[in-house]
Amino acid sequence: MPRPSRRKAARRGGRRPAKGARFILVDGSNVMHWRDNTPAIQPVREVISSLKAQGFTPGVVFDANAGYKLEGRYRNHYKLAKRLGLPHEQVMVVPKGEPADPMILRAARDYGGRVVSQDRFRDWEGDFPELRRPGFRVRGGYEGGKLWLDLSDARDAA
Repeated sequence: MPRPSRRKAARRGGRRPAKGARFILVDGSNVMHWRDNTPAIQPVREVISSLKAQGFTPGVVFDANAGYKLEGRYRNHYKLAKRLGLPHEQVMVVPKGEPADPMILRAARDYGGRVVSQDRFRDWEGDFPELRRPGFRVRGGYEGGKLWLDLSDARDAA
């Protein structure tokens, strides 16, 4: 069976958010390390909750090894979506051996969204010039045990 194109893979199983929705992509494998640099699902849940409260429609992309880091075994997008409280169409686990970064960036481009990550994606700037656009990459983390997200440019640019 032929493999789907990368463009189709970025959209696999999902629909575009409703017209007027503010789509935002969460780099789940990056965000899950935000608290104490230890992989955990809770930081991803908190980011999703914060984004929804601010009117965004979040999608989450994980590396293939995310389930191993979180639970010691492979987890597909159905399992991770359930843990996150999201429809499975809004969660993607990149196939083993494929880098997640281009999938994340392509999905954000295809859906007209932005990316929540501390990753600077320097290796991909040539293919994704939008990385230089203010607000495309939303930074965040934990300070004093509290989540912070720098959505100022994203809100202004949306």
